[in-house]
Amino acid sequence: MRASFLGMDAVMLSFCSRFCGECLQPCLQVTSPLCPLCRVPFDPKKVERSSSVEKQLASYKAPCRGCSKKVSLAKMRSHISSCSKVQEQIANCPKFVPVVPTSQPIPSNIPNRSTFVCPFCGARHLDQQELVKHCMDNHRNDPNKVVCPVCSAMPWGDPSYKSSNFLQHLLHRHKFSYDTFV
Repeated sequence: MRASFLGMDAVMLSFCSRFCGECLQPCLQVTSPLCPLCRVPFDPKKVERSSSVEKQLASYKAPCRGCSKKVSLAKMRSHISSCSKVQEQIANCPKFVPVVPTSQPIPSNIPNRSTFVCPFCGARHLDQQELVKHCMDNHRNDPNKVVCPVCSAMPWGDPSYKSSNFLQHLLHRHKFSYDTFV
């Protein structure tokens, strides 16, 4: 796949669907990429630019949320990043203030869902993002089927399910922390 397809370009997998090139990028970080939608393996060299989606994005216009100028959807991100009214709105957004931690003790029978152990080598005390980075750096080509420590720590997780492509699973299922999302 050529570098020009990456980024904001619309791309397609001929057997399945169309994607934003930036969204498809994590799939290409593993040795055996799978379609994020249907989970079918694909050849990264066969990813094509989706000219039909690019034409649609160029033809539709929408108002900027700051200055109300009509801008084609293909150029909206660029416009928003340079629109002074949008930048002013962003600057005036209330800042996130974390909730004050509770003074209640953490019950001992609840598993620690903050850090994880690498299922390949046993490295400990990795938060979710560190686990992804550690596995990408150290276990990219490890073919072993392993249990996802993030999933097994969740109340609905299956501690016996072994993922056939753990890195792909990490990249697509754990882009954010469930604890901060809920």
